This record gives sequence, structure tokens and C-alpha cells, in this order.
Amino acid sequence: MRARGKRSKSTANSIVELIIIIVVALALAFTIQKFVVKPYRIPSGSMEPTLAIGQRVLVNRIGTDFSDPHVGEIAVFHPPDGASSKELPPKCGSVPHVVNFAEGAACAAPVARDEGSVNFIKRIVAGPGDTMSIVEGHVIRNGVREKDSYIRPCGSSPECNLPKPIRIPAGHWFMMGDNRGESDDSRFWGPVPTSWIVGAAILTYWPPDRIGIL
Repeated sequence: MRARGKRSKSTANSIVELIIIIVVALALAFTIQKFVVKPYRIPSGSMEPTLAIGQRVLVNRIGTDFSDPHVGEIAVFHPPDGASSKELPPKCGSVPHVVNFAEGAACAAPVARDEGSVNFIKRIVAGPGDTMSIVEGHVIRNGVREKDSYIRPCGSSPECNLPKPIRIPAGHWFMMGDNRGESDDSRFWGPVPTSWIVGAAILTYWPPDRIGIL
């Protein structure tokens, strides 16, 4: 009887230990995703050829706010309100209006609110105080064309040619997809504030043949 009692107690202790391990592991996973790194799946072809549909990346989230973005990196962020709508064209500015690309300028006016439950992934192509224009999909920033071997050719469509310079407001960042002929981005809905940026994509881990640093 004593031996069975000891075995029952040992089994109960093992179950409790297993539960504690599971709880701690889940807590660590949640903490890591919230404050350190988080996985994201690429939902569209807007970042091709750099990132394909279904490819998965890890995003650096060290700290509660991503306070040190820089031009050239790929970032996950909350887009402006209405940017993810498939039914209506995206709006530009605090007084919402659709950009007329025939006027030759991208959207320079930020939208006041974000879509907090939605995440986009794009490349930062200009930052606070920069002057920029776009010629055949190539960004001309402060008079210098970006080194953009990573982009897909954009061509002569109106959204690819916006030669009229705009200035990026303080505390804001201009986002564009690498597949510039097939990307809804800051050209349509303007630059986004630093506080909307979730973090920088640091590496891709799936599929296995595309594992690498970004």
C-alpha cells in the first residue's frame, strides 16, 4: 500500500511539473512574440521578388516601440485607416481624398488614424525631412536615385512615375513595395508615423530554400 501511495504521489508531482513547464513555455513564447521577435506570413506579391507570397519572416520587436527605423529596411507596420479595403480606393490625407496621379505627385499628407488590427510589410524608402520623387518606380531621394536592384521593374504607368517632389513630414516614413507596379503603398495613402511601425523584418525562415538575412 505504501509503495502504491508513493507511486501515486510521484505521478501527481510529474503531472504538476509538466503543467508548470507548459505554462512557462507558453508564457515565454508569448513574451518573445510580444517584445522580441514575431513571425509573419507574406500575404501578397507586393514585395516580390524579395519576398514571395506565403514566405515567412521574423520581425524584430525589441522594446515596446520600434523607435529606430531607417531607410532601406523592410518593416512591418499598421497601415492608415482604409488602406486594406479591397472595395474602395485608398484615401490620402487628414481630409480624405484619392490621389490624382495625373498631377505627378505621390500622397504627401498622412492619414490621422491607423488600422490597428492590420499589418502591412513594405520597404522604407524615405524618412523625416526627405524630399523624394519617383521615376519609373525608382525613388529619387534628396536628388539621389536609390540603389534598388531588389525591385521589380515598374514601367511607365502613372503610379510608377510621380516626378513632382514631395517632402516627408517630421516623424514619418514613406513605405513602398518592391513590386512597385503591384503594390498599394504610401504613394496612395501617404507616409506613416514611427509609432505605427511594429518592427523590422530581420530574416526569412520559410520555405527552407529561401532562408536568409534580410
